[in-house]
Amino acid sequence: MAQTEFLYTFSSVAIVLILFLTMIAVNEGGFRIGRFVQKRTDDEVKALTGSIQGSVLGLLALLLGFTFSMSMQRFDNRTMALIDEANAIGTAVLRVDLLPEQYSAEAMGLFKKYIQLRVEIGTVDLTMLEERRAYNAKIEQVQRKLWALAMAATNDDPSPVTTGAFVKSLNDVIDTQGKRNALLQMHVPEVVLLLLFVVFICSGGFMGYSAGLSGKRVFTPIILISLLIALIVFIIIDLDRPKRGLIQVNQSVMIELQKP
Repeated sequence: MAQTEFLYTFSSVAIVLILFLTMIAVNEGGFRIGRFVQKRTDDEVKALTGSIQGSVLGLLALLLGFTFSMSMQRFDNRTMALIDEANAIGTAVLRVDLLPEQYSAEAMGLFKKYIQLRVEIGTVDLTMLEERRAYNAKIEQVQRKLWALAMAATNDDPSPVTTGAFVKSLNDVIDTQGKRNALLQMHVPEVVLLLLFVVFICSGGFMGYSAGLSGKRVFTPIILISLLIALIVFIIIDLDRPKRGLIQVNQSVMIELQKP
């Protein structure tokens, strides 16, 4: 990650907890303001306030659906990228047997090391830049050794059916690794998340203000609604955090490649 996004440096649990508490505080403030102006507000304004509250909640629902769709799509893309890379590596490992005998043992050893490195880097947080750079340097070194070995094997056996097939599969391995790395950098834009947070907090304020105008406190339902929305926001943020959140892409398909 060349530049860590601001929100990414904070725990998703901490973000949602602060968001939830802020909404409750704003709701209480809105309720007190509503109670303060209640006697000076006519029924028409109260009805208009209820309509505005419904519009804000509708906008919040739209943003929640839109943002959840974005984060889920990115999570699915990362999952498919992992599967594609594992399939590419598995195919390349099978085609090692097509190489001349003097190259196959070395190629198999390099692939075992490559798979181990890919599994290990899959557990490293994206905020740990130095550690990820070190792993990527080792992975690139193994790729170069594999490519040099493939070129040497091609010189000895230029047949497209044997070494040619291995070279193609090795190229697919390198391409899928690059694609997977690129997808790790793709997140829901922070401006979208910040807009979602603002609308979330404002909706709490409007609900409190509307309750204040009516003179009736509806604290428990508002707490429940706020909690449910906060949980949805937590899922959205967590899905969008590869290597960091509680919801992680299952690496079992890559780990399976380590088995003899």
